[in-house]
Amino acid sequence: MADAEHFDVLIVGAGISGIGAAVHLNRDCPSKTYAILEGREDIGGTWDIFRYPGIRSDSDMHTLGYRFKPWTNPKAIADGPAIMEYLRETIAEHKIKDHIRFSSLVKRAEWSTPDARWTVTTESKDGTSQTYTCNFLFMCAGYYSYKGGHRPDFQNEEAFKGQMVHPQEWPDDLDYAGKKVVVIGSGATAMTLVPSMADKAAHVTMLQRSPTYVVSRPARDAIANTMRKILPETAAYKLSRWKNITMQGYMYNRTRTHPEKVKETILGMARKELGDDYVAEHFTPSYNPWDQRLCLVPDADMFEAIKSKKASVVTDHIDEFTETGIKLKSGEELEADIIVTATGLRLVVLGEADFIVDGKPVDFSKTWTYKGMGYSGVPNLISTFGYINASWTLRADLTSEYVCRLLNHMDELGVRQCTPRLRPQDGDMPERPWIDDFSSGYMQRVMHLFPRQGDREPWLNPQSYTKDKKMFRQAPLEDGAMVFDNAASGAAAPNDAEPALTAAE
Repeated sequence: MADAEHFDVLIVGAGISGIGAAVHLNRDCPSKTYAILEGREDIGGTWDIFRYPGIRSDSDMHTLGYRFKPWTNPKAIADGPAIMEYLRETIAEHKIKDHIRFSSLVKRAEWSTPDARWTVTTESKDGTSQTYTCNFLFMCAGYYSYKGGHRPDFQNEEAFKGQMVHPQEWPDDLDYAGKKVVVIGSGATAMTLVPSMADKAAHVTMLQRSPTYVVSRPARDAIANTMRKILPETAAYKLSRWKNITMQGYMYNRTRTHPEKVKETILGMARKELGDDYVAEHFTPSYNPWDQRLCLVPDADMFEAIKSKKASVVTDHIDEFTETGIKLKSGEELEADIIVTATGLRLVVLGEADFIVDGKPVDFSKTWTYKGMGYSGVPNLISTFGYINASWTLRADLTSEYVCRLLNHMDELGVRQCTPRLRPQDGDMPERPWIDDFSSGYMQRVMHLFPRQGDREPWLNPQSYTKDKKMFRQAPLEDGAMVFDNAASGAAAPNDAEPALTAAE
Protein backbone atom coordinates (compact mmCIF):
# COMPACT_ATOMS: atom_id res chain seq x y z
CA MET A 1 0.00 0.00 0.00
CA ALA A 2 3.07 2.22 0.04
CA ASP A 3 2.44 3.25 -3.56
CA ALA A 4 -1.08 4.52 -2.83
CA GLU A 5 -1.56 8.28 -2.85
CA HIS A 6 -3.24 9.37 0.39
CA PHE A 7 -5.71 12.20 1.03
CA ASP A 8 -7.83 13.26 3.97
CA VAL A 9 -10.89 13.24 1.70
CA LEU A 10 -11.59 11.65 -1.65
CA ILE A 11 -14.49 13.11 -3.64
CA VAL A 12 -15.89 10.78 -6.29
CA GLY A 13 -17.26 12.62 -9.31
CA ALA A 14 -16.48 15.99 -10.93
CA GLY A 15 -20.02 17.01 -11.78
CA ILE A 16 -22.09 19.67 -10.05
CA SER A 17 -21.99 17.83 -6.70
CA GLY A 18 -18.28 17.03 -6.68
CA ILE A 19 -17.16 20.50 -7.74
CA GLY A 20 -19.41 22.04 -5.09
CA ALA A 21 -18.00 19.65 -2.47
CA ALA A 22 -14.47 20.78 -3.31
CA VAL A 23 -15.42 24.45 -2.88
CA HIS A 24 -16.91 23.73 0.55
CA LEU A 25 -13.79 21.84 1.62
CA ASN A 26 -11.58 24.71 0.46
CA ARG A 27 -13.64 27.17 2.45
CA ASP A 28 -14.62 25.27 5.60
CA CYS A 29 -11.86 22.64 5.96
CA PRO A 30 -8.81 24.41 4.48
CA SER A 31 -6.31 22.12 6.21
CA LYS A 32 -7.77 18.97 4.62
CA THR A 33 -6.08 17.44 1.60
CA TYR A 34 -8.41 16.12 -1.06
CA ALA A 35 -8.66 14.84 -4.61
CA ILE A 36 -11.59 14.40 -6.99
CA LEU A 37 -11.73 11.07 -8.81
CA GLU A 38 -13.54 11.43 -12.13
CA GLY A 39 -14.15 8.44 -14.37
CA ARG A 40 -14.48 10.47 -17.56
CA GLU A 41 -12.04 12.72 -19.42
CA ASP A 42 -13.78 15.97 -18.56
CA ILE A 43 -15.78 17.61 -15.80
CA GLY A 44 -19.54 18.10 -15.80
CA GLY A 45 -21.05 14.67 -15.28
CA THR A 46 -24.57 14.90 -16.69
CA TRP A 47 -23.73 18.07 -18.60
CA ASP A 48 -20.77 16.44 -20.33
CA ILE A 49 -22.23 13.01 -21.10
CA PHE A 50 -25.50 14.20 -22.65
CA ARG A 51 -25.00 15.80 -26.07
CA TYR A 52 -28.45 15.55 -27.60
CA PRO A 53 -30.09 18.59 -29.28
CA GLY A 54 -31.38 21.21 -26.88
CA ILE A 55 -29.91 19.66 -23.70
CA ARG A 56 -30.85 22.05 -20.91
CA SER A 57 -31.68 22.31 -17.24
CA ASP A 58 -35.12 21.11 -16.19
CA SER A 59 -35.19 23.55 -13.27
CA ASP A 60 -34.15 27.17 -12.87
CA MET A 61 -30.45 27.99 -12.54
CA HIS A 62 -30.98 30.19 -9.49
CA THR A 63 -31.57 26.97 -7.56
CA LEU A 64 -29.58 24.56 -9.75
CA GLY A 65 -26.66 26.96 -9.39
CA TYR A 66 -24.53 26.95 -6.26
CA ARG A 67 -25.46 28.96 -3.19
CA PHE A 68 -21.96 30.49 -3.21
CA LYS A 69 -21.77 31.46 -6.91
CA PRO A 70 -24.42 33.70 -8.52
CA TRP A 71 -25.91 32.65 -11.84
CA THR A 72 -25.61 35.75 -14.03
CA ASN A 73 -26.76 34.47 -17.41
CA PRO A 74 -30.10 36.14 -18.35
CA LYS A 75 -31.56 32.71 -19.13
CA ALA A 76 -32.71 30.97 -15.97
CA ILE A 77 -33.48 27.76 -17.88
CA ALA A 78 -30.03 27.21 -19.34
CA ASP A 79 -28.57 24.97 -22.03
CA GLY A 80 -25.82 22.44 -21.43
CA PRO A 81 -22.92 24.56 -22.77
CA ALA A 82 -23.87 27.49 -20.50
CA ILE A 83 -23.94 25.18 -17.48
CA MET A 84 -20.55 23.73 -18.41
CA GLU A 85 -19.15 27.26 -18.66
CA TYR A 86 -20.52 28.01 -15.16
CA LEU A 87 -18.82 24.89 -13.79
CA ARG A 88 -15.50 25.74 -15.46
CA GLU A 89 -15.67 29.24 -13.96
CA THR A 90 -16.25 27.69 -10.52
CA ILE A 91 -13.21 25.43 -10.91
CA ALA A 92 -11.01 28.35 -12.01
CA GLU A 93 -12.21 30.73 -9.29
CA HIS A 94 -11.60 28.18 -6.52
CA LYS A 95 -8.42 26.61 -7.96
CA ILE A 96 -9.84 23.10 -8.12
CA LYS A 97 -8.45 21.83 -11.43
CA ASP A 98 -5.20 20.44 -10.00
CA HIS A 99 -7.19 18.35 -7.52
CA ILE A 100 -9.02 16.40 -10.25
CA ARG A 101 -7.79 12.97 -11.36
CA PHE A 102 -9.44 12.26 -14.71
CA SER A 103 -9.97 8.78 -16.20
CA SER A 104 -10.19 7.43 -12.66
CA LEU A 105 -13.36 5.35 -12.46
CA VAL A 106 -13.90 4.05 -8.93
CA LYS A 107 -14.41 0.29 -9.00
CA ARG A 108 -13.87 -0.74 -5.39
CA ALA A 109 -13.64 0.83 -1.93
CA GLU A 110 -12.47 -1.11 1.13
CA TRP A 111 -12.68 0.19 4.70
CA SER A 112 -10.27 -0.91 7.41
CA THR A 113 -11.20 -0.05 11.00
CA PRO A 114 -7.67 -0.64 12.42
CA ASP A 115 -6.25 1.75 9.83
CA ALA A 116 -9.31 4.05 9.87
CA ARG A 117 -9.10 4.55 6.15
CA TRP A 118 -10.61 3.66 2.82
CA THR A 119 -8.57 2.03 0.08
CA VAL A 120 -10.05 3.02 -3.26
CA THR A 121 -9.23 1.26 -6.53
CA THR A 122 -9.82 3.06 -9.82
CA GLU A 123 -9.66 2.00 -13.42
CA SER A 124 -8.51 4.24 -16.28
CA LYS A 125 -9.76 4.28 -19.83
CA ASP A 126 -6.93 2.00 -20.94
CA GLY A 127 -7.78 -0.52 -18.24
CA THR A 128 -4.92 0.19 -15.84
CA SER A 129 -5.61 0.37 -12.10
CA GLN A 130 -4.62 2.98 -9.54
CA THR A 131 -4.97 2.86 -5.76
CA TYR A 132 -5.71 5.75 -3.41
CA THR A 133 -6.32 5.87 0.32
CA CYS A 134 -8.33 8.37 2.32
CA ASN A 135 -9.76 8.94 5.76
CA PHE A 136 -13.16 10.03 4.45
CA LEU A 137 -15.01 9.13 1.26
CA PHE A 138 -17.47 11.62 -0.21
CA MET A 139 -19.50 10.07 -3.03
CA CYS A 140 -20.73 12.62 -5.60
CA ALA A 141 -21.13 10.20 -8.49
CA GLY A 142 -24.74 11.02 -9.33
CA TYR A 143 -27.57 8.53 -9.38
CA TYR A 144 -27.59 6.90 -12.80
CA SER A 145 -25.32 4.55 -14.71
CA TYR A 146 -22.86 6.07 -17.16
CA LYS A 147 -22.64 2.69 -18.89
CA GLY A 148 -25.99 3.22 -20.58
CA GLY A 149 -29.58 4.28 -20.09
CA HIS A 150 -32.71 2.25 -19.56
CA ARG A 151 -34.04 0.81 -22.80
CA PRO A 152 -36.74 -1.85 -22.97
CA ASP A 153 -36.52 -4.64 -25.52
CA PHE A 154 -39.07 -3.95 -28.24
CA GLN A 155 -40.79 -6.67 -30.20
CA ASN A 156 -39.13 -7.24 -33.60
CA GLU A 157 -36.85 -4.20 -33.22
CA GLU A 158 -34.17 -5.84 -35.39
CA ALA A 159 -36.51 -5.42 -38.35
CA PHE A 160 -36.23 -1.63 -38.31
CA LYS A 161 -34.03 -0.44 -41.20
CA GLY A 162 -33.53 3.10 -39.93
CA GLN A 163 -31.34 4.41 -37.14
CA MET A 164 -32.01 3.93 -33.41
CA VAL A 165 -30.47 6.28 -30.88
CA HIS A 166 -30.53 6.56 -27.08
CA PRO A 167 -30.07 10.13 -25.79
CA GLN A 168 -27.26 9.01 -23.47
CA GLU A 169 -25.29 7.80 -26.50
CA TRP A 170 -26.04 10.55 -29.01
CA PRO A 171 -23.81 10.39 -32.12
CA ASP A 172 -22.04 13.64 -32.95
CA ASP A 173 -22.74 13.13 -36.65
CA LEU A 174 -26.44 12.27 -36.48
CA ASP A 175 -28.15 14.01 -39.41
CA TYR A 176 -31.89 14.32 -38.86
CA ALA A 177 -32.55 17.16 -41.31
CA GLY A 178 -35.58 16.33 -43.42
CA LYS A 179 -36.07 13.02 -41.62
CA LYS A 180 -39.10 11.56 -39.89
CA VAL A 181 -38.26 11.15 -36.21
CA VAL A 182 -40.15 9.23 -33.53
CA VAL A 183 -39.15 9.93 -29.93
CA ILE A 184 -40.29 7.18 -27.55
CA GLY A 185 -40.94 8.60 -24.09
CA SER A 186 -42.62 11.52 -22.36
CA GLY A 187 -40.14 12.63 -19.71
CA ALA A 188 -37.86 15.66 -19.55
CA THR A 189 -35.53 14.33 -22.27
CA ALA A 190 -38.36 13.75 -24.74
CA MET A 191 -39.86 17.17 -23.96
CA THR A 192 -36.48 18.73 -24.74
CA LEU A 193 -35.75 16.73 -27.88
CA VAL A 194 -39.06 17.15 -29.69
CA PRO A 195 -39.09 20.96 -30.03
CA SER A 196 -35.31 21.09 -30.52
CA MET A 197 -35.41 18.68 -33.46
CA ALA A 198 -38.65 19.95 -34.98
CA ASP A 199 -37.16 22.84 -36.95
CA LYS A 200 -34.77 20.64 -38.98
CA ALA A 201 -36.66 17.35 -39.11
CA ALA A 202 -39.45 16.64 -41.58
CA HIS A 203 -41.64 15.82 -38.57
CA VAL A 204 -41.12 14.72 -34.97
CA THR A 205 -43.59 12.46 -33.17
CA MET A 206 -43.48 11.93 -29.44
CA LEU A 207 -44.82 8.45 -28.74
CA GLN A 208 -45.94 7.97 -25.15
CA ARG A 209 -47.69 5.21 -23.28
CA SER A 210 -49.32 7.71 -20.92
CA PRO A 211 -49.36 11.49 -20.53
CA THR A 212 -47.11 13.63 -18.33
CA TYR A 213 -47.87 16.95 -16.64
CA VAL A 214 -46.22 19.73 -18.61
CA VAL A 215 -45.75 23.27 -17.30
CA SER A 216 -44.42 26.17 -19.36
CA ARG A 217 -42.28 28.89 -17.83
CA PRO A 218 -40.30 31.74 -19.40
CA ALA A 219 -36.67 30.83 -20.07
CA ARG A 220 -35.73 34.24 -18.67
CA ASP A 221 -36.69 35.13 -15.11
CA ALA A 222 -37.85 38.75 -15.48
CA ILE A 223 -37.88 39.41 -11.73
CA ALA A 224 -34.37 38.03 -11.25
CA ASN A 225 -32.99 39.98 -14.21
CA THR A 226 -34.60 43.18 -12.93
CA MET A 227 -33.12 42.68 -9.46
CA ARG A 228 -29.67 42.24 -11.00
CA LYS A 229 -29.99 45.71 -12.51
CA ILE A 230 -30.83 47.48 -9.26
CA LEU A 231 -29.09 45.37 -6.58
CA PRO A 232 -25.56 44.09 -6.02
CA GLU A 233 -25.02 40.79 -7.80
CA THR A 234 -24.81 38.66 -4.66
CA ALA A 235 -27.91 40.22 -3.10
CA ALA A 236 -29.91 39.85 -6.31
CA TYR A 237 -28.95 36.20 -6.61
CA LYS A 238 -29.76 35.48 -2.98
CA LEU A 239 -33.22 37.02 -3.33
CA SER A 240 -33.90 35.24 -6.63
CA ARG A 241 -32.83 31.96 -5.13
CA TRP A 242 -35.03 32.49 -2.07
CA LYS A 243 -37.98 33.43 -4.31
CA ASN A 244 -37.67 30.31 -6.41
CA ILE A 245 -37.08 27.96 -3.48
CA THR A 246 -40.15 29.39 -1.76
CA MET A 247 -42.31 29.06 -4.86
CA GLN A 248 -41.10 25.51 -5.56
CA GLY A 249 -41.86 24.49 -1.98
CA TYR A 250 -45.27 26.16 -2.05
CA MET A 251 -46.28 24.50 -5.30
CA TYR A 252 -45.07 21.07 -4.22
CA ASN A 253 -46.93 21.35 -0.92
CA ARG A 254 -50.08 22.35 -2.81
CA THR A 255 -49.83 19.14 -4.86
CA ARG A 256 -49.86 17.19 -1.59
CA THR A 257 -52.72 19.11 0.06
CA HIS A 258 -54.88 20.18 -2.91
CA PRO A 259 -53.92 17.89 -5.80
CA GLU A 260 -57.16 18.37 -7.76
CA LYS A 261 -56.84 22.16 -7.74
CA VAL A 262 -53.21 22.01 -8.89
CA LYS A 263 -54.14 19.47 -11.56
CA GLU A 264 -56.85 21.74 -12.91
CA THR A 265 -54.49 24.72 -12.96
CA ILE A 266 -51.82 22.83 -14.92
CA LEU A 267 -54.32 21.37 -17.38
CA GLY A 268 -55.98 24.76 -17.78
CA MET A 269 -52.69 26.30 -18.91
CA ALA A 270 -52.16 23.46 -21.39
CA ARG A 271 -55.71 23.83 -22.76
CA LYS A 272 -55.08 27.49 -23.55
CA GLU A 273 -52.17 26.34 -25.72
CA LEU A 274 -53.55 23.22 -27.38
CA GLY A 275 -57.31 23.05 -26.85
CA ASP A 276 -59.50 20.78 -24.75
CA ASP A 277 -59.47 17.66 -26.93
CA TYR A 278 -55.72 17.51 -27.49
CA VAL A 279 -54.99 18.00 -23.79
CA ALA A 280 -57.62 15.44 -22.77
CA GLU A 281 -55.98 12.81 -24.99
CA HIS A 282 -52.27 13.58 -24.65
CA PHE A 283 -51.60 15.80 -21.62
CA THR A 284 -53.95 14.54 -18.88
CA PRO A 285 -52.18 12.00 -16.66
CA SER A 286 -54.00 9.39 -14.60
CA TYR A 287 -52.04 10.34 -11.45
CA ASN A 288 -51.83 13.52 -9.38
CA PRO A 289 -49.16 16.21 -9.94
CA TRP A 290 -45.77 15.28 -8.45
CA ASP A 291 -46.73 11.65 -7.91
CA GLN A 292 -44.30 11.54 -10.79
CA ARG A 293 -41.95 14.27 -11.95
CA LEU A 294 -43.42 17.32 -13.70
CA CYS A 295 -41.88 18.43 -16.99
CA LEU A 296 -40.85 22.04 -17.39
CA VAL A 297 -40.73 23.49 -20.92
CA PRO A 298 -39.26 26.95 -21.56
CA ASP A 299 -41.32 29.54 -23.41
CA ALA A 300 -43.96 26.91 -24.29
CA ASP A 301 -41.59 25.50 -26.94
CA MET A 302 -43.19 22.05 -26.87
CA PHE A 303 -46.66 23.52 -27.32
CA GLU A 304 -45.42 25.82 -30.09
CA ALA A 305 -43.89 22.89 -31.99
CA ILE A 306 -47.20 21.03 -31.83
CA LYS A 307 -49.24 24.06 -32.92
CA SER A 308 -46.90 24.62 -35.87
CA LYS A 309 -47.58 21.02 -37.03
CA LYS A 310 -43.83 20.31 -36.95
CA ALA A 311 -44.39 17.95 -34.04
CA SER A 312 -47.20 15.78 -32.71
CA VAL A 313 -47.97 13.50 -29.81
CA VAL A 314 -49.32 9.96 -30.07
CA THR A 315 -50.55 8.16 -26.94
CA ASP A 316 -50.53 4.44 -27.55
CA HIS A 317 -48.60 1.24 -26.85
CA ILE A 318 -46.01 -0.31 -29.13
CA ASP A 319 -47.01 -3.60 -30.75
CA GLU A 320 -43.80 -4.16 -32.71
CA PHE A 321 -41.17 -2.50 -34.84
CA THR A 322 -41.39 -2.77 -38.61
CA GLU A 323 -38.90 -2.09 -41.39
CA THR A 324 -40.18 1.47 -41.73
CA GLY A 325 -41.22 2.42 -38.21
CA ILE A 326 -43.43 1.33 -35.34
CA LYS A 327 -46.74 -0.53 -35.40
CA LEU A 328 -49.00 0.45 -32.48
CA LYS A 329 -51.53 -1.61 -30.54
CA SER A 330 -54.28 0.48 -32.16
CA GLY A 331 -53.13 -0.76 -35.57
CA GLU A 332 -51.69 2.60 -36.63
CA GLU A 333 -48.12 2.62 -37.94
CA LEU A 334 -45.72 5.50 -37.34
CA GLU A 335 -43.19 5.90 -40.13
CA ALA A 336 -39.70 6.78 -39.00
CA ASP A 337 -36.23 7.26 -40.40
CA ILE A 338 -34.85 7.72 -36.88
CA ILE A 339 -36.21 6.33 -33.60
CA VAL A 340 -35.00 7.93 -30.38
CA THR A 341 -35.47 5.78 -27.29
CA ALA A 342 -35.88 8.47 -24.61
CA THR A 343 -36.98 5.73 -22.23
CA GLY A 344 -35.14 6.85 -19.14
CA LEU A 345 -32.09 6.45 -16.97
CA ARG A 346 -30.81 3.36 -15.21
CA LEU A 347 -30.37 4.28 -11.56
CA VAL A 348 -27.49 2.82 -9.57
CA VAL A 349 -26.28 2.93 -5.98
CA LEU A 350 -23.03 4.81 -5.29
CA GLY A 351 -21.62 4.79 -8.80
CA GLU A 352 -21.82 1.01 -9.27
CA ALA A 353 -18.66 0.49 -7.18
CA ASP A 354 -18.14 -2.44 -4.81
CA PHE A 355 -17.89 -1.54 -1.12
CA ILE A 356 -16.31 -3.67 1.57
CA VAL A 357 -16.20 -2.87 5.30
CA ASP A 358 -13.67 -4.85 7.34
CA GLY A 359 -13.68 -7.67 4.83
CA LYS A 360 -17.46 -7.91 4.43
CA PRO A 361 -19.23 -6.75 1.22
CA VAL A 362 -21.83 -4.04 1.81
CA ASP A 363 -25.37 -4.64 0.61
CA PHE A 364 -26.80 -1.14 0.75
CA SER A 365 -30.36 -2.44 0.53
CA LYS A 366 -29.85 -3.95 3.99
CA THR A 367 -28.77 -0.64 5.52
CA TRP A 368 -30.82 2.24 6.91
CA THR A 369 -30.36 5.68 5.43
CA TYR A 370 -28.91 8.30 7.74
CA LYS A 371 -30.44 11.67 6.81
CA GLY A 372 -30.64 10.47 3.21
CA MET A 373 -26.85 10.65 2.83
CA GLY A 374 -25.20 8.09 5.14
CA TYR A 375 -25.62 4.33 5.60
CA SER A 376 -25.95 2.42 8.86
CA GLY A 377 -22.83 0.44 9.67
CA VAL A 378 -20.72 2.08 6.96
CA PRO A 379 -18.02 4.38 8.44
CA ASN A 380 -16.69 7.67 7.10
CA LEU A 381 -18.89 7.68 4.01
CA ILE A 382 -21.41 10.28 2.83
CA SER A 383 -23.10 10.39 -0.56
CA THR A 384 -24.94 13.18 -2.35
CA PHE A 385 -28.40 12.59 -3.75
CA GLY A 386 -30.53 15.59 -4.68
CA TYR A 387 -34.26 16.18 -4.80
CA ILE A 388 -36.89 14.60 -7.01
CA ASN A 389 -39.13 17.64 -6.50
CA ALA A 390 -36.61 20.51 -6.62
CA SER A 391 -33.13 21.31 -7.89
CA TRP A 392 -30.38 18.76 -7.26
CA THR A 393 -27.89 21.38 -6.10
CA LEU A 394 -30.02 22.56 -3.19
CA ARG A 395 -29.38 19.28 -1.42
CA ALA A 396 -25.82 18.94 -2.73
CA ASP A 397 -24.92 22.25 -1.06
CA LEU A 398 -26.52 21.18 2.23
CA THR A 399 -24.75 17.81 2.13
CA SER A 400 -21.36 19.44 1.61
CA GLU A 401 -22.00 21.81 4.50
CA TYR A 402 -22.79 18.84 6.71
CA VAL A 403 -19.67 16.93 5.66
CA CYS A 404 -17.48 19.89 6.59
CA ARG A 405 -19.19 20.19 9.98
CA LEU A 406 -18.67 16.48 10.52
CA LEU A 407 -14.97 16.54 9.60
CA ASN A 408 -14.27 19.52 11.84
CA HIS A 409 -16.14 17.91 14.72
CA MET A 410 -14.13 14.71 14.38
CA ASP A 411 -10.95 16.77 14.63
CA GLU A 412 -12.27 18.49 17.75
CA LEU A 413 -13.04 15.11 19.35
CA GLY A 414 -9.76 13.59 18.24
CA VAL A 415 -11.40 10.61 16.54
CA ARG A 416 -10.82 8.96 13.19
CA GLN A 417 -14.19 7.34 12.62
CA CYS A 418 -17.88 8.25 12.50
CA THR A 419 -20.46 5.57 11.81
CA PRO A 420 -24.27 5.78 11.68
CA ARG A 421 -25.66 3.03 13.92
CA LEU A 422 -29.16 2.20 15.08
CA ARG A 423 -29.87 3.26 18.67
CA PRO A 424 -31.71 1.03 21.14
CA GLN A 425 -34.89 3.08 20.63
CA ASP A 426 -34.69 2.47 16.86
CA GLY A 427 -35.16 -1.28 17.08
CA ASP A 428 -38.89 -1.12 16.32
CA MET A 429 -38.69 1.14 13.26
CA PRO A 430 -40.99 0.26 10.37
CA GLU A 431 -39.30 0.03 6.98
CA ARG A 432 -40.18 2.44 4.21
CA PRO A 433 -38.68 2.87 0.73
CA TRP A 434 -35.77 5.28 0.45
CA ILE A 435 -37.85 7.46 -1.91
CA ASP A 436 -41.46 7.31 -0.77
CA ASP A 437 -44.66 8.53 -2.42
CA PHE A 438 -43.17 8.75 -5.93
CA SER A 439 -44.34 6.35 -8.63
CA SER A 440 -42.07 7.11 -11.58
CA GLY A 441 -40.84 3.95 -13.27
CA TYR A 442 -37.16 4.88 -13.21
CA MET A 443 -37.35 5.04 -9.40
CA GLN A 444 -39.62 2.06 -8.83
CA ARG A 445 -37.40 -0.22 -10.92
CA VAL A 446 -34.49 0.11 -8.46
CA MET A 447 -35.85 1.08 -5.05
CA HIS A 448 -35.16 -2.45 -3.79
CA LEU A 449 -31.43 -1.76 -4.21
CA PHE A 450 -31.41 1.40 -2.08
CA PRO A 451 -31.31 1.68 1.72
CA ARG A 452 -34.45 1.76 3.82
CA GLN A 453 -35.75 4.74 5.73
CA GLY A 454 -37.60 4.66 9.03
CA ASP A 455 -40.20 6.87 10.68
CA ARG A 456 -37.97 9.12 12.81
CA GLU A 457 -34.90 11.29 12.58
CA PRO A 458 -32.18 10.77 11.64
CA TRP A 459 -33.29 7.68 9.69
CA LEU A 460 -35.24 9.75 7.17
CA ASN A 461 -34.88 10.92 3.60
CA PRO A 462 -37.63 13.57 3.64
CA GLN A 463 -36.94 15.05 0.19
CA SER A 464 -37.77 18.45 1.66
CA TYR A 465 -35.38 21.39 1.55
CA THR A 466 -37.04 22.98 4.58
CA LYS A 467 -36.76 19.82 6.68
CA ASP A 468 -33.24 19.07 5.47
CA LYS A 469 -32.00 22.53 6.44
CA LYS A 470 -33.04 21.87 10.03
CA MET A 471 -31.77 18.29 10.04
CA PHE A 472 -28.40 19.11 8.42
CA ARG A 473 -27.63 22.49 9.96
CA GLN A 474 -29.35 22.58 13.34
CA ALA A 475 -29.63 18.99 14.60
CA PRO A 476 -26.72 18.04 16.87
CA LEU A 477 -23.91 16.06 15.28
CA GLU A 478 -23.78 13.85 18.35
CA ASP A 479 -27.30 12.46 18.20
CA GLY A 480 -26.56 8.99 19.52
CA ALA A 481 -26.95 7.55 16.04
CA MET A 482 -23.76 8.97 14.53
CA VAL A 483 -21.16 7.19 16.64
CA PHE A 484 -17.74 8.83 16.96
CA ASP A 485 -14.90 6.49 17.92
CA ASN A 486 -11.54 5.02 16.86
CA ALA A 487 -9.54 7.66 18.68
CA ALA A 488 -6.52 9.18 17.04
CA SER A 489 -3.18 8.50 18.69
CA GLY A 490 -3.02 10.24 22.07
CA ALA A 491 -6.71 11.20 22.10
CA ALA A 492 -9.36 9.82 24.43
CA ALA A 493 -12.38 8.23 22.77
CA PRO A 494 -15.68 10.04 23.36
CA ASN A 495 -17.91 8.20 25.79
CA ASP A 496 -21.13 10.16 25.75
CA ALA A 497 -22.84 8.34 22.89
CA GLU A 498 -25.61 5.87 23.64
CA PRO A 499 -24.91 2.18 23.01
CA ALA A 500 -25.58 1.30 19.40
CA LEU A 501 -27.41 -1.60 17.80
CA THR A 502 -25.50 -3.43 15.10
CA ALA A 503 -27.48 -6.59 14.43
CA ALA A 504 -29.92 -4.93 12.03
CA GLU A 505 -27.16 -3.33 10.00
